[in-house]
Amino acid sequence: MPSPIIEEPIAGSGSEETDAAGKDTAGSGTAAEDGEGLPVDGTGEEDLTGTEEESMGAEEEREIDPDTVIHLIMVGDILLHTPVEDCSATGDGGYDYSPIFAAEKATIQAADLALVNQEVIIGGAELGVSGYPAFNAPTQIADALVDTGFDVVLQATNHALDKGKAGLVNDLTYWEQTYPDIAVLGIQKEAEKQDEIYIYEQGGLRIAILNYTYGTNGIPLPDDMPYAVNLLDEEKVEADLQKAEELADFTIVCPHWGTEYRLSPDSMQEKWTEIFRKCGADLVIGAHPHVIEPIAWIGDEENPQQMLVYYSLGNFVNWTSGTGDGVTNRMVGGMAEVDIAWNEEGKAAIADYGVRALICHVENGFGGVRVYDLASYTQELAERNAIVLQDAQFSKDLCVNLCNNVWGGLWH
Repeated sequence: MPSPIIEEPIAGSGSEETDAAGKDTAGSGTAAEDGEGLPVDGTGEEDLTGTEEESMGAEEEREIDPDTVIHLIMVGDILLHTPVEDCSATGDGGYDYSPIFAAEKATIQAADLALVNQEVIIGGAELGVSGYPAFNAPTQIADALVDTGFDVVLQATNHALDKGKAGLVNDLTYWEQTYPDIAVLGIQKEAEKQDEIYIYEQGGLRIAILNYTYGTNGIPLPDDMPYAVNLLDEEKVEADLQKAEELADFTIVCPHWGTEYRLSPDSMQEKWTEIFRKCGADLVIGAHPHVIEPIAWIGDEENPQQMLVYYSLGNFVNWTSGTGDGVTNRMVGGMAEVDIAWNEEGKAAIADYGVRALICHVENGFGGVRVYDLASYTQELAERNAIVLQDAQFSKDLCVNLCNNVWGGLWH
């Protein structure tokens, strides 16, 4: 990809300082003022009101560290069903979600770039905290995500409009006012934001991240905000990918797609996978099916490993109300782990990849919902997992077999 055209370099400061969540902030993709992570429009300008001519005049060479390796992780759906909310209530009208993430916090903070699929809108308590089918989360979930170490929050989901325009506006306002350095993708309250491409840079290596959803559960976009949610519209996706190819060295697409509870990609996923590949995407990490799906390289005869696809990471947090066979599948999730580096040809490429298997453990009472590595999940915990009351077949062995069947030898 060509070098992006920007008014000022957006390279990280290279400092060893850490943020409030304990992460190394050198190269962290955050707000434009940092110069470390930047949403940019099609011209690559930092000042969206400037002209392309002015931007080209201000173009500067990047300082590229050829040894740069960006360790990226992403987790799947955070579905705050009513029992999850109940187990996070503090008894004084507030919520504390930190116990959910405690066991995975160190792993997430160790990543250079951590993404999470925030399935439900964060409309705040004023709109009424609610679970399925019309979700709404209190703002404390945002606090917990930041404290855990997530850098990028993906919100283009089918539940983005569960609380209408008010929920979406409240969500974005809280992020902007409280955590302006966190990148919130997939939803916006200003028209111009829909044309911006989020770019993360570290060591001179630039990564573009795009986020879309197949729909919003039949809820129409607000009449005065038709741009509120990024939808999988072919014309828009192709235009965005063209911009990303011009601005970045590596492009990631995070689609909300697929068929719920299906353990393999459907025809819609296969269609969009090919569109992403033809338009130059390098990595696709999907969400929405609420179960894990395969990881595969996609390409052509000339380059069979052209684009890596994680079709679905399943649920990260949930306590489904479902019962019977298959419910166990919804309790298993994945943490995508991808290292991005310069290859021998001087192009940004995937240097290593895999997936960490996760299990959502649920018990009644405060702090009863927690996420653990499946590999270290004990038999004692498995016997206490309340999901066995909804699926009598639940066991650690069943979860391990699921991962083996879907991911083969890629998981740990």
